Amino acid sequence: MLLKLLRFYLRPHRGALLAILALQLVSTVAAMLLPGLTADVINKGLLAADSGAVVRLGLIMLVISAVQMGAQVATAYFAARTAARAGGAIRESVFAKVQRLSVAEVSEIGAPSLVTRSTNDVLQVQMVTLMGSMFIVSAPMMMIGGIVMAVLEDPPLSWLIVGAVPTLLAIMAGAIVLARPLFVVVQKRIDAINRLMREQVSGVRVIRAFNRQGTQRGTFEEASENLAGTQRRIGIVFGITFPLVQLVVMGGQVLVVWFGGLRVDAGAMEPGSIVAFLSYLMFIFMSVMFSVMMLIMVPRAEVCAGRIAEVLDVSPAIAPPAQAVAIGPRSEGRRIEFVDATFGYPGADEPVLDRISLTLQPGTTTAVVGSTGSGKTTLVNLLPRLLDVTDGELRFGGVDVRTAALGDLRSRVALVPQQAYLFGGTIRSTLSLGRGEVSDERLWQALEVAQGAGFVREYEEGLDHTVEPGGANFSGGQRQRLAIARALVHGGEVYAFDDAFSALDMATDARLRAALPTMTAGATTVVVAQRVSTIRDADQIVVLDEGRIAGLGTHEELMGDCETYREIVLSQLSEEEAA
Repeated sequence: MLLKLLRFYLRPHRGALLAILALQLVSTVAAMLLPGLTADVINKGLLAADSGAVVRLGLIMLVISAVQMGAQVATAYFAARTAARAGGAIRESVFAKVQRLSVAEVSEIGAPSLVTRSTNDVLQVQMVTLMGSMFIVSAPMMMIGGIVMAVLEDPPLSWLIVGAVPTLLAIMAGAIVLARPLFVVVQKRIDAINRLMREQVSGVRVIRAFNRQGTQRGTFEEASENLAGTQRRIGIVFGITFPLVQLVVMGGQVLVVWFGGLRVDAGAMEPGSIVAFLSYLMFIFMSVMFSVMMLIMVPRAEVCAGRIAEVLDVSPAIAPPAQAVAIGPRSEGRRIEFVDATFGYPGADEPVLDRISLTLQPGTTTAVVGSTGSGKTTLVNLLPRLLDVTDGELRFGGVDVRTAALGDLRSRVALVPQQAYLFGGTIRSTLSLGRGEVSDERLWQALEVAQGAGFVREYEEGLDHTVEPGGANFSGGQRQRLAIARALVHGGEVYAFDDAFSALDMATDARLRAALPTMTAGATTVVVAQRVSTIRDADQIVVLDEGRIAGLGTHEELMGDCETYREIVLSQLSEEEAA
C-alpha cells in the first residue's frame, strides 16, 4: 500500500526524482574513489617519500570531495522539497475526502482517528519519502560498491565480507519481523490518546463540575503508558539491532587489521590497502545503518499508508449525481415534499424515520415537535442532504434531491444546526461564511433580526471582534444568535432551524420570531423546537413519535385530535394558556 500511495503522489515529481537518483550516483561514485586514492597516497606517496605524489593525489581527493559534498547537499534539497510536496498533496486529499464523508462515515472511522491519519500518519509517510529519496539508491550502491571495491583491493581478504554481509541481512530481517506488528499497535494507541485529549478538552467543564480531574488524569496516564510501553518494546528491538550490527562490523574491522597485518608482513599486501579495505568495510556498515534506519521507518509508514488508504478508498454515501438535474431558477421559497421518506442507519433494527409523507409550501412555517429520539433532527438533516433517505423520496421543487447538484442544493438551504458551532476568526468572517464579501449593512440587518446586534455593538471592534474556535468566548445564547444571523446572511429558499432557539429566553425568542419574516418572507421555513410558545403560531405542526407522523395540523387542530401533541403542550402550559 505504501508503494501504491507513493507511486501516485510522486508521479508529478518524476523530474526531481531522476535528479535525486543522478546526484546520489555521483555522490556514491565519488565516495568510492576516495579510499583507493588514500591507499595510493600512503603507498606511492608517504612510503615512497614522494611529496609530489602526495600533493597531486591530495588535490584530486579535494576536488572529488567537493563534488561529493555538492551532490549530497543538492540531494538533500530536492529530497526535502519532493517529500514535503508529496506529503502536502496526501494531506489535502485526506482533508478533501473527509469533507465529503457523511456523519455516519465519520463516526464509523472516528474523528480522533481521522485527525491522526491526516497529521501523524501523513507525516510518517512524508518522512519515509524523505529518507528513501536520500538513501534508496546510495545505501545499496554503497554496499555493492564497497563489496566490489574491497574484492578488487585484495581478493584473499574479501572472505571476511562474504561472512559479514549475510549476518547483517539476517539481523535486519529479524528486526523487521519483530517490529512491524508493534507499529500497528502504536498507531491505534495514538488514536486513543487523540480521542482522550479531544474528550477532555471538549468536556473540560463537565469534568470540573463533577470533580473528575483525578479520574480523567488516571485514564490518560493509562493510555499514555500503554503507548509508551509499546514504543519501549520497539526501542528494545532496535536497541538490540544496532549493537549487533556494530558488533559484526567492528569484529570485521578487527579481523581485517589482524589478517591484513599478516599479509603485509608476508609481503602479499601493501599497508595502504588495509586502510582502503577498512574504508570499504565502513561503507558497507554505513549502508547497513541507513537500511536499518529505513527499516525502522518503513514498517510504520506501511501501517500509516494503509490507514490513509482506508480513508481515501471510502466511497461517500452522499455523492453528487453523475448527471445533475436542474432545480430551476432561484426563488424566494421552494416546495418540499417527503414521499414515504424512510431513513435508517446500517445495521439498525428500526428506522429513525418511517414512511414520512409531508409537504412544505413556500411562504409557510412548518414546526416539528416530538420526544427525544423521535427523528426531528434527522428530518431536518435530510433537507441539505447531510443524510440521504434509505427509501422513498425527498423532492426539492419537484426534483429528487439525490439527482440535484449537491452544491446547488445546499446553497439554497440555510441551516441552523442543533449545536451552534462557530469557526475561529471574527464576527464578520463568521457571519459571511461561504458568502465571500458581504456588505456591513446586510451583516447588521441579520444581527438585528437575530437579536445579536446589541451585544456585538458593545465590543470595541464591532464586527471585527475575535471569535475563538467553537465560539468559546461567547455564551450559549450569543452563539445561537450568531448562528441564526449566519444563516440569514447565507440566505436561501429554505430556512431550517433545528432547536435553534433553545438557549434564548422567552422574550428574546418572541422578538426574534417576530423579526424573522423581514428576511425570510416567502421562504419555506422549518422550525424544530421543544418550547410550545415557539411553534404554536406555525402554519402547520408535525408531531413525530418514534419516527412516524403522529399528528399534522395547526395548534388548534392538534389540541383537539392528537393526544401526543396535547401531552407535550399541557406539560408546559395550563388548559387556559393552551387554548
